[in-house]
Amino acid sequence: MPIAQNPLSVEVTLPREDVALLKVEGYLDVDTATEFQHHLANQLHHGRRHFLLDLSEVPFMDSSGMNIILRVYQEARDLPGSVHIISPAPAVLRVLDLTGVSITVPVSDSVDEALSRVDAEPEGPRVPDA
Repeated sequence: MPIAQNPLSVEVTLPREDVALLKVEGYLDVDTATEFQHHLANQLHHGRRHFLLDLSEVPFMDSSGMNIILRVYQEARDLPGSVHIISPAPAVLRVLDLTGVSITVPVSDSVDEALSRVDAEPEGPRVPDA
């Protein structure tokens, strides 16, 4: 079995009961996206509603990584919950901006800023747009 060229590291911590902070290191691409998805699915399974994705140590992300972020965003929104991207590396932020993902998924400079955004969100089920 070949070893991934650019291994991915995902460290999960729980700043609060319903908040998962995932610190991602390495390339988030077609070779590593499934591992990232498994970490997110595990946190969803354990009842987390808010996801803080620290992408400061991700030098490259392709559409596979973006699709997983958008998928968990949709799932969290229905809980209701949220997804926040924290401190993306410049190349990753450029991709998020060019694709419009940063318009949909909030980007914060720090964990504290993202937690403040979680606190500011209204509780209760989301009402679909008319």
